Amino acid sequence: MVKFTQVLRIPMDKSSLDPSLAELLKKLQQKYAVMGQDLSSYLDGLLHADYLTYWDYIHLDTLLSLQNPKTQFPDEKVFIVYHQITELYFNLILWELEQIAAKENMDEKFFIERTTRIVRYFQLLESSFTVMVDGMEKEQFLKFRMSLLPASGFQSAQYRLIEICCTDMINLVSLGMRESLQEYSDLEQQVEHLYWRSGATELASGKKTLTLQQFEEKYLKLFNETGMRFRNKNLRKLYQNHFPNSEPAKQLLRQLDQLANVLWPLAHLKSAGRYLQRDPEDIKATGGTNWQKYLPPRFQRIQFFPELWSPAETEEWGKAGVLNALGR
Repeated sequence: MVKFTQVLRIPMDKSSLDPSLAELLKKLQQKYAVMGQDLSSYLDGLLHADYLTYWDYIHLDTLLSLQNPKTQFPDEKVFIVYHQITELYFNLILWELEQIAAKENMDEKFFIERTTRIVRYFQLLESSFTVMVDGMEKEQFLKFRMSLLPASGFQSAQYRLIEICCTDMINLVSLGMRESLQEYSDLEQQVEHLYWRSGATELASGKKTLTLQQFEEKYLKLFNETGMRFRNKNLRKLYQNHFPNSEPAKQLLRQLDQLANVLWPLAHLKSAGRYLQRDPEDIKATGGTNWQKYLPPRFQRIQFFPELWSPAETEEWGKAGVLNALGR
C-alpha cells in the first residue's frame, strides 16, 4: 500500500489535483508542522478510521441507559426523563454564561445574542413543564415519589449556579436580610443567608432537612468559589459596566428576570399545587422542603436586575400568577 508520505513527497501535477484540495493539504501540513507532527501519519489513521455515526456521536445508547426507575410505576420514567432534560437545558444556560463572562472586548452584539440564547432556553423550560403537570397520573406520582426520599429537585446545583452567574450574591439573599448585609458584605456571609436555604428546613422544627445537609456538603464550596469567580463578571455586572444605556439589553434582561424568577418558579408551583396540595393538609415535598413558602416568587422577590424594575413592579413581583398557579 502506498503511504501518504510518499504521495505528499511526489511533485503534484496541478492540472490533476483540485486546487482547493492542494491548498487544504498545504494548510494541514503547516498546522501539524507547528506541532512537530507528521501529517502523513494522521492521514494514514484517517484512512483506517470508521465513519462517524449519529448514535456514536451523541452516545445514544449511554443516554438511553441513564433512566433507572426505583419503582414499577410507568410514569416514573416521565419524571426522570423530564428532570434530565431540564438539567441539560441548565447546562446550556451555564455554557452561555461562561462564554459571556470570558469574552474579551465585550460588545453589545455578542452580549445580546448570547443572552437571547439564555432567554430562549428559559422559554422552552417554562413551556415544557406541562410534561410534568399534565403528563403523569397523580396516583402514580404520589406513590413512586415516596421511593425517592430524601432526593428533591431542590438539589439542582446547576440552577443555583445560574443564579450566581446572573447577579450579585446580595440579590439572592433572603429578603429580610438584604438591607442588613448590604451589597459589599462578606461573600461567605451572604451565602449563609441565600434565600433557598430557608426553603429546605423541616416544617415542624425549622431544622435543616437531610436534603439540605446533603446538598450543602456536596456543593457549598463550589457555590462560594463560583460567587468569587463571577463577582465582577456576572451578567448584571457586565450590563452595568458596558451597556447601562442600551434599551435592547435592558428589555432582554427584564425578560430573563421574569422567566427565571417568576414564570419558572410558578411552573413549579403549579406542579406542586396539582400533585402535593390537598384539603385540609398539604402533602410534604419529598425532601421535606417548605414548598408553599419557597416556590411563590412574591415571597422571595428574587430579581437578578433590581434596578430595571420600578418600586411598584417589585412590590407586585410574581403576585398575580400565584393564585392562578395554585388554581385558587
